Amino acid sequence: MAGFKDLKGQGHTATLFMAFLYFDMSFMVWTMLGPLSTEIAEALALGGHILTAGEKATLLSLPILSGAILRIVLGFSVDKLGPKTTALISQMIVILSLLTAFYMGNTITYEILLVVALGLGFAGAAFAVALPQAGQWYPPKLQGVVLGIAGAGNIGVVIDFLLAPKIAEYYGWYAVFGVGAAMAIIVFIAYAFLAKDAPADIYTSRPKKIKDYIKLLGDKDTWWFSLFYAISFGGFVGFAGYMKVYLMNTYQADMSAFGLNILDESNVKVIAGYFGALCIFAGAVLRPVGGSTADKVGGVKSLYFFYGLVAALVAITALIDLPFYAAIFVLFLIMANLGMANGAVFQLVPQRFGKDIGIMTGLVGCAGGLGGTALIKTLGWSKGTFGGYTEGFLIFTAVVLVAIVGLSLVKTRWRTTWGVQAGGRI
Repeated sequence: MAGFKDLKGQGHTATLFMAFLYFDMSFMVWTMLGPLSTEIAEALALGGHILTAGEKATLLSLPILSGAILRIVLGFSVDKLGPKTTALISQMIVILSLLTAFYMGNTITYEILLVVALGLGFAGAAFAVALPQAGQWYPPKLQGVVLGIAGAGNIGVVIDFLLAPKIAEYYGWYAVFGVGAAMAIIVFIAYAFLAKDAPADIYTSRPKKIKDYIKLLGDKDTWWFSLFYAISFGGFVGFAGYMKVYLMNTYQADMSAFGLNILDESNVKVIAGYFGALCIFAGAVLRPVGGSTADKVGGVKSLYFFYGLVAALVAITALIDLPFYAAIFVLFLIMANLGMANGAVFQLVPQRFGKDIGIMTGLVGCAGGLGGTALIKTLGWSKGTFGGYTEGFLIFTAVVLVAIVGLSLVKTRWRTTWGVQAGGRI
């Protein structure tokens, strides 16, 4: 089983660390609107704009959608310009977006927030840069743990949920964007000095043309991996982005009582951030475990297990009126298994498409972002149409079951064709 100790003497440690840090910072920024959703809605209401459930879902899903599409663009740029140049340009755009929201403050409008949300999509697209940059330095047998480490940067969303509501409570919601901009600038400088693209003797870049993207889209495995990642990463980022809205709408009284009794804290928005962080932390930190598990037993077998648990747990959430503490425990397990599934999917992708990993990270990453966008919009639709989330959860459960059926359809072909020469467990 490939583990962290196997990385010793391999690859480039500084680049792996900076890929993690860059993705961590980017993921924190990308999902910043989620933990601030209530505060932003209240600020807009004071200006006369009362957000509907649909508008709130649109605002939360727009960075996810933008990031999904930009992952293809940045994946193409990685092949053309290299990961480092692509990352530096992308980070500059994100910093400018953060500063815009910070300086406009409470004078900002919903429409300008939508533009800021689009800019934050460049942070979400960092996935298509950080993972290839880290993976290019390491051999196939270590791809699961390496990409799991780089991908564990999604722990940034945990930082959001822990700190953003508290900063907003004391200094205003826009101060969070100022803090984010300052942190992003620090990471930008560190990344510029420490991160390096893999040299030609380790990884040879093969710049692709548009027709090469079209060719890969004609490969049915591209679509299978896109489906699987739309479930795992889409589920993770979708639930993360909508977590605070869901908890505030469903368990506000319970969280308020918890805060007053346990934490001496009366701000239920902050309490929602704490519980959201707890659930999201599981998925973020366990992504490398999923990749490492897939290295040992195979990506397909791992996904069977992770997806099966997710389907069962989401169905329970949909059909049973769970008490608060039980609901948090179930959400914790859902996010944990989605996070491990992320690692398992990207244990398989570089084995199947090693020569096209830049493009494939963009394409599959785009599918993950689209999955997250669809999940947020589905939950918002469910709340707006039916007054609850049962229908939204059941739709997601059905899609997970489709993915499980898909695994059964491809596993034998994968193991007897490209899997034979892949260099890792399928």
